[in-house]
Amino acid sequence: MNKKLSWLICSLIVLSVLVAACAPKAVEEAPAAPTGKTCEGVKIVFFPGGPPGCPFGTVVYNGAVAAAADLGASVEYMFSDWDTHKMISQFKEAVATKPDGIAVMGHPGPEAFGPLVDEAAAMGIIVTSQNTTLPPIEEEYKSVGFGYVGQELYESGYLLGKEAIKRTGLGKGDRAMVWGLLAEPTRGLRTKGVIDALEEAGMTVDYIEIDKATNADATAGTPVFTGYVSSKPDVKLVCTDHGGLTSTLETYLTAAGKGPDDIYAIGFDVSPATLEAIRGGWTDLVLDQQPFLQGYLPIVQICLTKKYGFSGLHIDTGSGLISKDNVEALAPLIEKQIR
Repeated sequence: MNKKLSWLICSLIVLSVLVAACAPKAVEEAPAAPTGKTCEGVKIVFFPGGPPGCPFGTVVYNGAVAAAADLGASVEYMFSDWDTHKMISQFKEAVATKPDGIAVMGHPGPEAFGPLVDEAAAMGIIVTSQNTTLPPIEEEYKSVGFGYVGQELYESGYLLGKEAIKRTGLGKGDRAMVWGLLAEPTRGLRTKGVIDALEEAGMTVDYIEIDKATNADATAGTPVFTGYVSSKPDVKLVCTDHGGLTSTLETYLTAAGKGPDDIYAIGFDVSPATLEAIRGGWTDLVLDQQPFLQGYLPIVQICLTKKYGFSGLHIDTGSGLISKDNVEALAPLIEKQIR
């Protein structure tokens, strides 16, 4: 019996050891959940584009501010008045502060930005772009976080022009005015897309370049608009390729002595002023490039690259068309300057 008892005790001891070895780890041994926000300690310089308070730039800024709050990033904002030369000088200033990342408006173009991004990348600064693409730079530095958030420029302009033709039935022999930014490399592709769509339909297109003063303050363009309409009273469609100018269409048309149904007015981006102009029939069709995302997502891009080494993401935000038919669904967000 003693031998049997000894064997039984030994068997129980071995069994208990095996059970203990196979048992799951206690809850207290699990890895601790991460604390804090993903982007805490990350320093970013962000370019909203226009002057403080401008309709489009404000929505971009609001998106960046929301992302900074959500992720915990430390963000400095540089407003450029839509001035390409200022954007370049400010980029140099930003690099000198040695941030973790810089999110730029691509308006100056790849030739102007290329050497500066080379320098920033050599210093380990993550650069990404919003609103206007910089394809050669994006291709070169995609692996280290250079992405793009914004519309596909030519396609957005072409889409708006084609839809305007479809809705109005305008075509051969009808006159249109396009007020845009053909002189800016890359950024001018959106203007070209509109012109191509209108000319393909047989329209006569008069092009006007947005001057520096109007680029910074849309109301400064009122004499330009009224002068054009006075000289071309047969114009049936106008396109403003600029969010600030689009938000000022009611002012332009009123100053030119036109009513809400006299000229079919199209443009880009919504704002509280544009919302009211759509409601009143002054603005007929707008392409919404969702600028809030152009503020929010570049902050996310820099954080993902800094923290986890993710490569650049290319995100198209410009596909929605807004008119009186659907604007009320977005009105609460437009009034809050989110859409």
